[in-house]
Amino acid sequence: MRFDRRQIGKLAVGATTTLASGALLSHSAAAARYRGLIVILVRFGGGVRRRETVDQAHTYAPYFRNVLSKRGVLIPNVTIDELKDVDTSHAEGTLNLLTGRYQAYSKVGSRGLAPLLEPSEPSLFEYLRKTFDIPAHQALLVNGEDRPQEEYLTYGGHKHYGVAYRSEVIGLFRYKLHKFKRMLESGALDEKQRQKITTDFEKLKSFDYRGSASRPSRVMDRFWDDWRRQYGDSGLKNPRGDRLLTELAVRAIRQLRPRLMMINYQDPDYVHWGNASHYTRAIAIIDQGLQRLVETVDSDPEYRNDTVFVIVPACGRDANPFMSVPYQRHFNSRSAHEIFAHVFGAGVVRNRILDKPVEQTSLASTIGALMGFRMKAAEGRVLSEIIT
Repeated sequence: MRFDRRQIGKLAVGATTTLASGALLSHSAAAARYRGLIVILVRFGGGVRRRETVDQAHTYAPYFRNVLSKRGVLIPNVTIDELKDVDTSHAEGTLNLLTGRYQAYSKVGSRGLAPLLEPSEPSLFEYLRKTFDIPAHQALLVNGEDRPQEEYLTYGGHKHYGVAYRSEVIGLFRYKLHKFKRMLESGALDEKQRQKITTDFEKLKSFDYRGSASRPSRVMDRFWDDWRRQYGDSGLKNPRGDRLLTELAVRAIRQLRPRLMMINYQDPDYVHWGNASHYTRAIAIIDQGLQRLVETVDSDPEYRNDTVFVIVPACGRDANPFMSVPYQRHFNSRSAHEIFAHVFGAGVVRNRILDKPVEQTSLASTIGALMGFRMKAAEGRVLSEIIT
């Protein structure tokens, strides 16, 4: 099924009517069945610059720049507003993309150097699941093993939204929780093993600072049981880093059938170890992941003509030649605020460059419009000029 601007508009009107007529009903009674577009939101890494991505002469992502760019709308001039206290970092940029607002979060603690944030406005996942009758495992976040704190950014404390409309999350952190649970249930451990697994399990659960990771789900238990049968318990057989996220996302498409999925690629941030090649190689790995994701969608009859990809970084990076560690993002420089986006798929204009400034927050509003709901608290505008 293909959607045009008129059909997308009808979906939005229908969603608003459903909410208005069912305001006093439960979620399952009030929410409409979802019949709209599938959206795959790709966070292009833990901060990347335009030069190494959308600049054709210097890109380390040739598939993204030279092949995918012809399938939709490339937006080379996306910016993160230089408002006071707007931070160019991973979690904050991710929340810009999820809420359509800058600074729409509060800090509720920290773990080491990583702040623990809670959205103060509803996320894309909350809007979608409140508007439509979609289970959590079909509103999905694919997250990296090194940043478990970002697994709790998909729902806030807003009184009309919140945990009831959260997304499901897949990543190695969630798999380890499942693995330890299964090992303790098996009855096959001796006392020493049981004590160690229990200690490790409780330590992992302590990272769940919002208390939503351990909620039981038969669908997700089956997903992780299947993963465990293939890769086992050692952690030495499965892919790691952003290759892992690609593998999880492909499996999710085939087994969970998400309507909205966000993939939080992160490997470019390994440049903190000091080598520029960690950054450029990570961009190439994301590029390979994008090719596999697109090929998976293109080969799936249900997804092929009804899916939109939205590809955008959480933040940019600096390129200060006087720093001992290259490609940092901590100094709030101009290039750390300069990013890009690419939108392609069903209902989107093909083979166009939108050569004008666009705010990062506009991507959330546009995703909402494509899926048939309005991001009421978002600051960014809907990019109606890219919708057919």
